Amino acid sequence: MSNRLRRNALIATMAGLVCAAVALNWKYSGEEVSKRVEETGTKILGEATLVSSQENDGNLALDEGEIYSGSDYFDSARLTRQQARDSAITLLQEAADQKDADTAVINQASESIQVLASYTLKEAQVDNLVTAKGYLDCVAFMGDDTISVVVSTANGTLSSEDVAKITDITMTETGLPASGIKILTAN
Repeated sequence: MSNRLRRNALIATMAGLVCAAVALNWKYSGEEVSKRVEETGTKILGEATLVSSQENDGNLALDEGEIYSGSDYFDSARLTRQQARDSAITLLQEAADQKDADTAVINQASESIQVLASYTLKEAQVDNLVTAKGYLDCVAFMGDDTISVVVSTANGTLSSEDVAKITDITMTETGLPASGIKILTAN
């Protein structure tokens, strides 16, 4: 009974930490997005806007150039990454919470939630440390044995020195070998 109580406490603690991380990420990224929208006047993909029913020359077409300009790719990528993780965690939590769930299923769900939480923290660390090195923006996507890091630079290219810096940060934060790291520039 004591092991079961510990396991349930661990699951509850991890779920609480993941929820707290999501809430903090949502709060701070929302403030950053709001500032960028106010500064540039550019809409963010996925952002709700009230649209009137008035037609413009018989057309209600959106200007996609406004939606995808600037650093919107990074904001959209972060949002998509977080939504996918939230969805996966919800499904895992539901599987673990079923009253007739097998102990092996509950344990596997708990381990998977811990792995996803670990990925989230490592991605955030890589994102923050790469931008702290002077790059315009960064978003990382971590998998089992790989990580892809998308970086925005002032000139749109990465030198071998840039790749070495980003690889070093990523290896340090994730523990992955250089062969498991893919670095891309955003166009």
